[in-house]
Amino acid sequence: MADQHRPDADAGALAPTPPTATSPDPGAEAAADAQALEDRGSNRSQRPTSAAFLEFVADRWGPRPAGPTGPLPSASWAAARRERLSRLFPGERLVVPAGPLRTRSNDTDYRFRPHSAFAHLTGLGTDQEPDAVLVLHPVDDGHEAVLYFRPMAGRDTEEFFADSRYGEFWVGARPTLADLEVLTGIATAALDELAAALAKDVGEDGVQLRVVPGADDVVTAQVDEVRGEVQDREARDAELAEALSELRLIKDAYEVEQMRAAVAATAEGFARVVRNLRRAVEHERGERVIEATFDGHAREAGNAVGYETIAAAGDHATTLHWIRNDGRVRAGEMVLVDAGVEVESLYTADITRTLPVEGTFTEVQRRVYQAVLDAADAAFAVARPGNRFRDVHAAAMEVIAARLAAWGLLPGTAEESLDPEGQFHRRWMVHGTSHHLGLDVHDCAQARRELYLDAVLEPGMVFTIEPGLYFKAEDLAVPEELRGIGVRIEDDVLITVDGNENLSAALPRRPDDVEAWMRGLLEG
Repeated sequence: MADQHRPDADAGALAPTPPTATSPDPGAEAAADAQALEDRGSNRSQRPTSAAFLEFVADRWGPRPAGPTGPLPSASWAAARRERLSRLFPGERLVVPAGPLRTRSNDTDYRFRPHSAFAHLTGLGTDQEPDAVLVLHPVDDGHEAVLYFRPMAGRDTEEFFADSRYGEFWVGARPTLADLEVLTGIATAALDELAAALAKDVGEDGVQLRVVPGADDVVTAQVDEVRGEVQDREARDAELAEALSELRLIKDAYEVEQMRAAVAATAEGFARVVRNLRRAVEHERGERVIEATFDGHAREAGNAVGYETIAAAGDHATTLHWIRNDGRVRAGEMVLVDAGVEVESLYTADITRTLPVEGTFTEVQRRVYQAVLDAADAAFAVARPGNRFRDVHAAAMEVIAARLAAWGLLPGTAEESLDPEGQFHRRWMVHGTSHHLGLDVHDCAQARRELYLDAVLEPGMVFTIEPGLYFKAEDLAVPEELRGIGVRIEDDVLITVDGNENLSAALPRRPDDVEAWMRGLLEG
């Protein structure tokens, strides 16, 4: 709704009358009424400021709904994670911000998502709680956790009706200190107490601080002001980020449950996509139809998508992170859909299926698809405790290299290509086969190499298996029949005590099963 007022008028004031012969000099008036640039965004609200209004807007409100009566299901699990972190940094103050709201354009913000380390250690998901900071204060037997955040303002405050970022009239009621303490089991305090709390007992021989780098620049500046020019402070903060990432390498039972929910919701989203393929073919930007179908489902079934949906038809499927999604979806081609639902707890799935648009693979499409599926199956065979993470990729590459050699695409043998000095097969699959998955789609990314790439697989690890082959339309190193074909098959895998579980097995993988599944959805 457009505001009918001058954009430079004072907030809450009527537009000034034109100057007359007896009016003061307009230039002098403008100088007197000069408004700071950062304050001008409030002009559109035409907010009333009279004392009578302020008294009236605060009057005659009934009680708010009762607060929570018990903890979140995640609370006890988050407490155990904090305990594990505490043992790594005895005697130090650990600062884990949720992060601030981020400006999308002018005075509108992106939907808030807390930093994954904050979500992991507090159990809070969805859009809770911008600007909040979890601090682990050192005590004799470990750490005491305190959650500092901006509590709900009273109805007698200007924030209540006037603050478009935090006000209850604008964004709804925020929790009270007591509410979050009940939900998380963590002691709470107002955000304006944070600075003093950070500085407590800090000195040359006192408490040392670490803060998660990049999470919140304002909080980092507060920490830096307190600790001063501490030697190697960036390295110390990096060690905290590393530890927080490695803390998520092995999922606990609650996390596995959330991953199952994310995968199940994602499978439902893929079924919706198939049902909408005919409309996608009819639309001039059919890829957007697929994207909108899945993304709408993600908002209905969970919090959002876990990452930007890839809806890549035809040759677009050979661009690994194609998220423009503005192309046509044509009969006779395939469409690569890489998508994941992020559930309310912020855990996300990450699944890819490459689908024949009309429900049936051509002979060439099936040949490429089967090669990728065979590579995935080889990776599954070695994804078990005792093997190393890198072995999963190596197994997939053996199949990819052998198949490309059989098709006459390599300049030598498969064995020569697999040699570190060769790697010719990687022209058609430049990405890795797996990455850890959880709160981030590329989870645990700050973990040390020896605990990630070189790690021995352990029960509780969750990662993807996603080989692919990508033959670009202008690739003269392959026969014309292969050009413009891109195939990726991606599943989410849980390492178990005696092997692995394909969490996304409900979505068909074998070409015959894909065709039968699509036929049932397209004809239903």
